[in-house]
Amino acid sequence: MRTLVILATVLIFATAVNAVADEPKLETEEQKTLYALGLTINRSLSPFNLSPSELELVEAGLADAGLHKAPKVDLETYGPKIKQIQEARAAAVAAAEKKSSQVFVDQAAREPGATKTASGLILIPITPGTGASPKATDTVTVKYEGRLTDGTVFDSSRQRGESATVPLNGVITCWTEALQLVKVGGKSRLVCPADLAYGDQGWPPLIKPGATLVYEVELLGISQPSARTASQSEPASSWYYCNDAKAYYPYVRECRSGWVRVSPHTTPPGQ
Repeated sequence: MRTLVILATVLIFATAVNAVADEPKLETEEQKTLYALGLTINRSLSPFNLSPSELELVEAGLADAGLHKAPKVDLETYGPKIKQIQEARAAAVAAAEKKSSQVFVDQAAREPGATKTASGLILIPITPGTGASPKATDTVTVKYEGRLTDGTVFDSSRQRGESATVPLNGVITCWTEALQLVKVGGKSRLVCPADLAYGDQGWPPLIKPGATLVYEVELLGISQPSARTASQSEPASSWYYCNDAKAYYPYVRECRSGWVRVSPHTTPPGQ
């Protein structure tokens, strides 16, 4: 709920001057930064999947608050309903996304060499490895690229020209399971249904609720469990969150305050 309060505060301070002109000027650094603020706010609104007419209602609330006009509805009454709308719309998007992704998943399962596990993970070897396979409590070094089913790249260590070191019990379930089936030196394609990835919540705006994800992962090495990994008795389906950056690993690489281990379907710390 705190996230919604922060968003509302940001919206209030973002003035409604864009109503004065259809095309705002972007000449100074400050103007460009304020325009970027609008883009950032839109990312926070993306889970609502607003139609143009609904966006007008949001803009009206923004304008009234920014210009200190009397609100047309009672915020104490309707504020709590915001989360209800968000969850309902995310569930609808997730259901549609899962249905549209099923054809892709079925086709992937029929590819030569593909293995479908009991969880629904599809593993397609590209290059066989010759080394050891990691355990769920190990930390691995990999090069990877993540795509949506339409081919859109949403994350890629290859494009950044670097490898990534991640704890296997601190990543999505799909990775935890799949990389235990890969040997060092091997490269595989992972098809991860939503239940093994980011679930019905998704990772807006990059990943829709219910999205199936496709990763190409090369396992470069294995290291022993570190202080940042969960203990062997803890479940593998967990994420690591950085309070400094307000983001999860691997979307931020360093966290000076230390990583906080959270369950995938709980509210991040401090929100």
